[in-house]
Amino acid sequence: MKEINAILTIAHRDLVKLFRDRTRLIFSLIFPFIFIGVLGSSLQSNLSGELGYNFLTFVFVGVLAQTLFQSTASGIISLVEDRENDFSQEIFISPVSRYSIIFGKILGETLVAFAGVVGILVLGVVLQVPLDWARLLTLLPFGLIVALFGGAFGILVMANLGGQRTANQVFPFIIFPQFFLAGVFNPIQNLPPVLLFLSRISPMTYAVDLFRSVYYTGTAAFDKTVIFGTLVNMAAIFVMFLLFFSIGTILFVRSERNR
Repeated sequence: MKEINAILTIAHRDLVKLFRDRTRLIFSLIFPFIFIGVLGSSLQSNLSGELGYNFLTFVFVGVLAQTLFQSTASGIISLVEDRENDFSQEIFISPVSRYSIIFGKILGETLVAFAGVVGILVLGVVLQVPLDWARLLTLLPFGLIVALFGGAFGILVMANLGGQRTANQVFPFIIFPQFFLAGVFNPIQNLPPVLLFLSRISPMTYAVDLFRSVYYTGTAAFDKTVIFGTLVNMAAIFVMFLLFFSIGTILFVRSERNR
């Protein structure tokens, strides 16, 4: 119970911080609006009839996965802020497992990411994105998996960054190229060899493809929109999550001890 209470307390702190940060709430809707409303709509009109599926729906599902993954991963930057404020050291001297502390942080940012997804769903209604809402509901448990996966990736990255300024400068260069490599708003079935390799080692690829594999299961568009099956994506995410979470936690705790 002590470990569970620690996890929930840390998660609750991040959720409270979100609702006090109106700027972050606003910006969490700006990027999805650009990707779905502007980019998706324009490409849908240009590619209509050529792909064999609705491109706006394709982008919308991809943006949902990308938002959960990116929001949780980038939210881990606050760990670096806590380190600079010495708050993290105060946490780490508590009689609680270091893994519980890190997992509590990831869980908190996962809840924050889901708050952003609610706004995206409202945006989908406003933009009249053609969605099968029953299929969309089946994505909820997989959304939790994607968000936790993004948090583990964020821990691994942040454990190797010295300060918040460095994190804010370096992290965008790590996360933004994955938008294209993972096929958030572009098909990636046919890529040049170099980009194909980078796409396959991009963690976000498996998060986005997992969402689409679940959403398009049983439809005629499945083979045109999905790269791997649901089981392959789940297996890849499970392995990478364990690696990212364990290695990231070890490195972060070691850096705290060496301060």
